[in-house]
Amino acid sequence: MTLPPQSYVIASDRPWNAGLVERVSARCGKTVHPITEKGALTPAHLEALAPRFVFFPHWSYKIPKAVFEAYPCVIFHMTDLPYGRGGSPLQNLIVRGHRETKITALRCVEAFDAGPVYMKRPLSLLGAAEEIFLRADRIIEDMIVEIVATEPVPVPQEGEPVVFRRRTPSDGNLAQATDLDGLYDMIRMLDAQGYPAAFVEVGPFRLDFTRAIRRCDGVVADVRITRREEASND
Repeated sequence: MTLPPQSYVIASDRPWNAGLVERVSARCGKTVHPITEKGALTPAHLEALAPRFVFFPHWSYKIPKAVFEAYPCVIFHMTDLPYGRGGSPLQNLIVRGHRETKITALRCVEAFDAGPVYMKRPLSLLGAAEEIFLRADRIIEDMIVEIVATEPVPVPQEGEPVVFRRRTPSDGNLAQATDLDGLYDMIRMLDAQGYPAAFVEVGPFRLDFTRAIRRCDGVVADVRITRREEASND
């Protein structure tokens, strides 16, 4: 009896992972299926694909229990777990002064970011958020290729967990900044497609800031000005 070739799934809803499926498929010589929408991550859909692993390089939704119990689901979390469990890892790392971190590949379990670890790889936190996500995409590619090739056994996390609070759009208010370095970090850590930009409100106007550059005498950035009621509808 000839067994069907193994396939894999990569689930991501972010544009910086757009080419990941094709690259992993080419490097591994395997069939890799993309999932980009929450509604497609169902047991019925996955049963038809029969994946050996389901990889989550960047996924904004809770993974259903019926999915992670049926298939090995590998999450890529941008902290050195168990430090930094929880939401908004990139932003929480930067506001705490970190300039580098590790990407942790872990198996999904019921508790958030608490599963056993397959591997960790270093990641620089320099630059704007989208630059960091693009840099992470290439590292995650290598990690997926290695997991497909070697199928390592994940090991339990060690150490006392530190849990991050998921940040909200109001946390991007630049009125909270106390120095220029902090203000620069607040702008760059939110400068990615799909994230609410750092902002200030002046009278009836909202000023959104992107593309920040730290200079010796200040911070230079692009600004988009809208009326506050228009900004709330974006």
